[in-house]
Amino acid sequence: MSEATVADAINRIYESLQADNADLDVHIATLKAALAREGLKEAVFEPARLAHNNRSGRKLMQAYFRQRGVTVKFSGQ
Repeated sequence: MSEATVADAINRIYESLQADNADLDVHIATLKAALAREGLKEAVFEPARLAHNNRSGRKLMQAYFRQRGVTVKFSGQ
């Protein structure tokens, strides 16, 4: 099985967020590994694709991902 790219991992996270956070921690771990493989420091998400696209929702997402070792940024910020 091939390893997921950062884009694949981010798309799975969007799907997980839409499915009430199903398997979110697994997808975050996959994203963290993909970021390390590709030599990237942060993941960039599109706010329009988030379930809760408001400041509170974005800050909560950043904090949750940061606790799991992934820095989150949002496009357009």
